[in-house]
Amino acid sequence: MKAPTFSGVQVPKSKECPFLGGVALGRVSLDGRRKPLETIPIPRYLGLDVGNRRIGVAVSDELGLTAQPVLTLERRRSVREDLRSLARLARRFGVVGIVVGNPVHLSGDLSPQAAKTQAFAAALGELSGLPITLWDERLTSREAHQILYEAGHARQEHRKVVDQVAAVLILESFLEAGDGERQGIGNRE
Repeated sequence: MKAPTFSGVQVPKSKECPFLGGVALGRVSLDGRRKPLETIPIPRYLGLDVGNRRIGVAVSDELGLTAQPVLTLERRRSVREDLRSLARLARRFGVVGIVVGNPVHLSGDLSPQAAKTQAFAAALGELSGLPITLWDERLTSREAHQILYEAGHARQEHRKVVDQVAAVLILESFLEAGDGERQGIGNRE
């Protein structure tokens, strides 16, 4: 098999890296031996849109750039069952924290639903052992409905996925804020 060429230059193959012509990816120690690069894991987060009947769940990608919908959890009679299901999802995706949408009024005052959500978030943090960040979710459900409408989904079908889309919007807002705004805050209201 002929060695690959890059910009007209033939690069010999090797066992270490057949396509890079023997250039091993890594670093060289003082004694001249190659060592693999230490990869810095990018933290993943779970995003939640908590409602009375359903919980929308999203997770950040491996690069920490985007959020993808995971599922809509239909609430059960037992809050403990909901908490356990979410803790299992957090373990499954290997997340380092959970971002929970905080449903405050447009004025910034706490709504009755915000008090319920904050109690739920505190219980989830206690059960999962993960840090919980309450994140402003004003108008995310409305924006989620608009996105689904523009994508051609009938209004009657929105119920199945609107909570997932809202969770994605909450998590993407958190991710876009960057480390500077997120560090040590715990809440964004």
